[in-house]
Amino acid sequence: MSRSYLGYVSSQTTDLYPSNLVEVEYVVVAGGGGGQSSTQGNGGGAGGFRTNVTGATSGGGASAEAKYYALKGTAYTVTVGGGGTGGNSTSGQGSHSFFGSIISVGGGGGNIGRGGSGLGGNGSSTGAANSGITGQGYDGGSASSAGSGNEACGGGGGAGAAGQSVNAATSTGGNGGAGVSSSINGSATTRGGGGGSGARFVTGTGTGGTGGGGNVGSNGSTNTGGGGGGRISAANATVGSGGSGIVIVRSTTPAASTTGSPTVTPNVGAYTVYTFTGNGSITW
Repeated sequence: MSRSYLGYVSSQTTDLYPSNLVEVEYVVVAGGGGGQSSTQGNGGGAGGFRTNVTGATSGGGASAEAKYYALKGTAYTVTVGGGGTGGNSTSGQGSHSFFGSIISVGGGGGNIGRGGSGLGGNGSSTGAANSGITGQGYDGGSASSAGSGNEACGGGGGAGAAGQSVNAATSTGGNGGAGVSSSINGSATTRGGGGGSGARFVTGTGTGGTGGGGNVGSNGSTNTGGGGGGRISAANATVGSGGSGIVIVRSTTPAASTTGSPTVTPNVGAYTVYTFTGNGSITW
């Protein structure tokens, strides 16, 4: 069985990778989607969540991704996606995050229902769930049996669980789906919670999913990729924006240089960890 390392191919199954390559593990989380300010207020979907840490889980219930090898002397670009704006425009979708060739898709929000995790379904009609991206996040919750007064919306999808589906004829908005926990930096942290949803004529009660999802009317948490909470009610148009994403990489070989001022944490087991909360690059 051959193995490929950025163009180097070996026919051996037990070979060591070449000395000019560095094995890198990552968590790449995109920005969360903003909550909707339509009649009911759908909860925003969480940003896509991707990881290749052995034994860990990516978004949408996927297994850890394949090993990633960086070429020494090459600068790998890091982009941290911002959260989508609460409202109904195309700016409601979260922005994508990048580490080299790895792309996590921004959460669904505004007029873009599909994303890393999906926007909650609308309660003014039988609102189907908006879908998440396979391997990155779950669908938003659906809204069935539309009512004529207090229509509620489904919760925003999370990286670790779907948003809560609701009977739209009730006055209770759906909760956001839970995020995914990662210990890449030595401490278990959950990110990628979906936003809670509102209802039409009464105060919505949807809560954000664990991992930074915003409660109804509240923003997703910074650097978690959490979805924003939907509009509280027709009488209270407060709506939440999505939380920004984050990129964390680690290797047993310390980087030669970085830009963008990541937080550097040495001696996390055998690893040095680089946490980016803004754009930059890393070179080994």
